Amino acid sequence: MSDDELVDSLDTIHQALQTLTAAQLHVIREIDGRGLPIAQHASSTAVWLRERHRISIHAAKRLADLAKAVDERPALDTALIAGAVNAEQATVIANTVRDLPDDLGADLVDEAEAVLIGQAEQFEPTILRKAGERILAHVAPEIADARDAAALERQEARAWQTRAFQLTRLGDGRVRLTGWLDEAGAATVNAALDPLCAPRHDNDEPRTPGQRRADALVEVCDLATATERLPDNGGQRPHVMVTVPFELLQQQFGVGVLDTGGRLSPTQVRQMACDAQVIPAVLGGDGQVLDLGRTRRLISGSLRRALELRDRGCAFPGCDRPPRWCDGHHIRSWADGGPTSLDNSVLLCGYHHRIIHRGQWTVRLRAEDGRPEFIPPAYVDPRQRPRRNLYHHQT
Repeated sequence: MSDDELVDSLDTIHQALQTLTAAQLHVIREIDGRGLPIAQHASSTAVWLRERHRISIHAAKRLADLAKAVDERPALDTALIAGAVNAEQATVIANTVRDLPDDLGADLVDEAEAVLIGQAEQFEPTILRKAGERILAHVAPEIADARDAAALERQEARAWQTRAFQLTRLGDGRVRLTGWLDEAGAATVNAALDPLCAPRHDNDEPRTPGQRRADALVEVCDLATATERLPDNGGQRPHVMVTVPFELLQQQFGVGVLDTGGRLSPTQVRQMACDAQVIPAVLGGDGQVLDLGRTRRLISGSLRRALELRDRGCAFPGCDRPPRWCDGHHIRSWADGGPTSLDNSVLLCGYHHRIIHRGQWTVRLRAEDGRPEFIPPAYVDPRQRPRRNLYHHQT
């Protein structure tokens, strides 16, 4: 056989199989109508087919269902006999027609069936199923619009009613975030997080996409708590309270306790103290607060503005975070006696602030121009050559 003859033979066999399938379905429907499976003590026609022809129950049920469908839809039956549709396509069309609204009207149902039979010439079952999802818009757009609007309203109402957000401490230093948002709320969250989720520009991004999104969420909340627009919380602006004995903070060790009950390492406590409201407290032997001193703001006001003017954003090499996403970091720790001054401060985004507090990188101000430069650890650069941020400053 030539190539063309071989392909023609396959097409002929395929069409013959569809015709035989149509005949098989007619016989199955007649057997079902006469009640022969029940008479032979089978629980259903599908079970009877499974046992008689040793096919799976799923295949047997598809045959029984399609036999009923082509019996009810003569146009679909004719198309199957003629080979215009195959058995899989016929199943898709039958299911689509079955799921049309009960009040659609016979003429529109027939039109929908005819459109799908015509599309079967070019679409395989999966694509034909997707076309079937839009068939109502093709034959009755006004009905489709009304149904879609009603369905969308029900969906939105359910999403709004079931919205939720929980923070669950696992007891191992991690806090699990779970919850549900409606589409509008999720769009707002994505709009806030996406600009902060891009990988760093220095091609040395160690964070996974999930870690970047987690960091972005914290950065957004940091920005929110730094504004004057949030509602008061107990007579004060929203804040995070960390409790740690002041002497331990000065000694560079001691575990902090959040007002949520979570515990922080000394490194995290010292990082939070860099650009925070520090409230000195006299603690009794049992840890009770005996006296609260006056709130002292650290890097803020005119000093903060001067710092932003000098650094123009996160000063860490390669970082493009703008000033509003940054903390003021004491180069020499305030707890160690470091002054709160421009000469002892540097702007760092949340991610690089954590990097600096791990102690592997060193930051200092260059004598020539007073701008920050960073000394990398030896495993990054064995020669430990100073690096500067060239994103904000081109010279």
